[in-house]
Amino acid sequence: MYTLLYLLIAIGQSVEAQERFVRPAALKAGDTIAIVSPSSTPDSMTVVKGCETLREWGYVPVVGPHALSSYHGFAGTADERAADMLWALRDSTVKAILCSRGGDGAVQVLQRIPLEEFRNHPKWVMGFSDATALHSAEVSAGVMSIHCSMCDGISLRGERDSVNAILQRLLQGEFPSYKVPSHPLNQSGEAEGILVGGNLSVLCGLAGSEYDFLNRADEGLILFIEDTGEGMSKVDRMLHQIEIRGILSKLKGVIVGHFSKYKSPESGFADMYEMLHEYLQHYAIPICYDFPVGHHSGLNYPMVEGCRVKLNVGQDGTCISFKHPIP
Repeated sequence: MYTLLYLLIAIGQSVEAQERFVRPAALKAGDTIAIVSPSSTPDSMTVVKGCETLREWGYVPVVGPHALSSYHGFAGTADERAADMLWALRDSTVKAILCSRGGDGAVQVLQRIPLEEFRNHPKWVMGFSDATALHSAEVSAGVMSIHCSMCDGISLRGERDSVNAILQRLLQGEFPSYKVPSHPLNQSGEAEGILVGGNLSVLCGLAGSEYDFLNRADEGLILFIEDTGEGMSKVDRMLHQIEIRGILSKLKGVIVGHFSKYKSPESGFADMYEMLHEYLQHYAIPICYDFPVGHHSGLNYPMVEGCRVKLNVGQDGTCISFKHPIP
């Protein structure tokens, strides 16, 4: 009897945790997507091409007032960039928000946007790299967010076409499932949890703040990480920052994406994956390496942050299925 009672309580807690996350509404043809630049100044032609792609998808792109501005390398002052984000969130005609590019500076914007703004205006926020700060804020506010390509990525063809098609279907309400090849360092297992993650250096920079989605570790998280231009020793320190906060021991699983533009070998490790494996192998959770997410020339799979996912890492590959709630 008590066993059944505990089981019902556990199920109830799981459902309650999932229901805390609002799923933004699916888009339909003719809907408006705002393009904003919360970080560095984008190339104007990149934004133009991004707009062309959105039109091809059937949407109406509207470029934010300061999206092409320049101020010390940022797309305008922090106040101007925050104003664009607030406009895109509050304007009822805007149905989703696409970041033009990454770079630096999104954390400056967060200080000017209360979490209530994300909670009161649940919309898909799309982007990656520095946009990880925005995803972390959305998830902290209880809203799902999409880690994906930005203006440059969605406008390029070739092998990106299949990835962009996933994003198109996702915006229409069709959540994906992924299966990717196995990696020699993978740690087999199965887990279910709430997906969060993105650029490792950006999410570590939010540590302990109200915008830090890792504060929700007690709810059972599956973390995916990626980065570019960060040396192995620095990634080592960031990983251990998460560990000493007590986060690693609470994770249900880890998905290691692309790490690019770093010097190797370093500290006796052949590459980044070998270094990460040295420490992550001590946790009895499923772990996969070389998942196609992050700074890659062609493959940056859309990841729905704040969504419950099932992760299965086996000898024949890694599977991720998104268990989204009914809207």
